[in-house]
Amino acid sequence: MLFLMVDSLSPCFVLFYIRTSVLPREARHHLSRALELTVRLRGSVVTLGSAFALSMLLSGCAQQPIVQRSVAPNPFGYQKVSAVCHVSPVTTAADGTMSVNMTVRSDDGLCAISVQKPGTGSYASFGVSPAPDHGKAFLYNYDGRTYVNYTPATAYAGADTFTAELIPGGGKKREHLVVHATVDATGVVVAKPAVAAPTPKVAASTKKTAVRHTTARRKK
Repeated sequence: MLFLMVDSLSPCFVLFYIRTSVLPREARHHLSRALELTVRLRGSVVTLGSAFALSMLLSGCAQQPIVQRSVAPNPFGYQKVSAVCHVSPVTTAADGTMSVNMTVRSDDGLCAISVQKPGTGSYASFGVSPAPDHGKAFLYNYDGRTYVNYTPATAYAGADTFTAELIPGGGKKREHLVVHATVDATGVVVAKPAVAAPTPKVAASTKKTAVRHTTARRKK
């Protein structure tokens, strides 16, 4: 069974498939009646009258990248996620530049954004220019998505900005995603370095005074 999910924060639609065969017959009946014919679009009910109408609704979304906050999949086994990671909906300027606001804590953890190029799929290549001044940005592809990770410097509090350069490939124009990060250091404790033992003073060496002996000659 094919369903249409509408995000209230985005004008785009997401199609997903549910295996209703695993549900009891009665549950399948109620689920079908409740969800098959209608979806809710920002509080109003939209009836899917035809496949043509659905394709027209989705055509606008296919032309824009999909950007969303995502939990990093951690394929490397060492990534730590920040205790605070909030990402706003993406906005697009007149020149096509995308921007997003991020709130993250400087507790040595990262905040991840999942990006897919128009038509879905990960980007062919990417880079960061300019790089963040108070942290590090790391991009990689995994499972059909491009992940933009930002890790602020430990205990830093303030603003930071960087731009992810996203290259779709196939001769298509590269895209720019500007990330405006607001970093807080609430509860972050920086370990103080151990105090080194004082260096003992070297005892002053005893100087020997040379005594000059002179022999007096008697006059005859």
